[in-house]
Amino acid sequence: MNDKTYTRKNAWTTWIFNAGLLCVMIGTAMPLIMHGSEAYKWIYCAGALMSLCGKLLRRTPSGLPMNVKRLMRIEIWATIMFCAGGFFMWYTLGSYGAMDWIAFTLAGGIILIYTSIMIPRRMSK
Repeated sequence: MNDKTYTRKNAWTTWIFNAGLLCVMIGTAMPLIMHGSEAYKWIYCAGALMSLCGKLLRRTPSGLPMNVKRLMRIEIWATIMFCAGGFFMWYTLGSYGAMDWIAFTLAGGIILIYTSIMIPRRMSK
């Protein structure tokens, strides 16, 4: 596989991942601003699946240090947290556990913040 194909594939996976994160953000913000419809569940879950697909299809470059590759793999866990949040949006036992999806969204967001700070630091060394 040549470098042009590799770069093009990574560009598409990055676009899919970023669009998925925007959908997760919109799906999270809709119930917080008291939007009345149930569309936020569909938007959030679609975004979680898009971000998961974007990260799973992305290939890590071979010349990177091991700790950077590890940080890139940790990003997959953040998208899995978003998917777990999407599951808990639909599956709640009455009022008990109705806000568990927010905890998973926050956990995934914290992981993404950490990796987005640490990857550029590790690559510059």
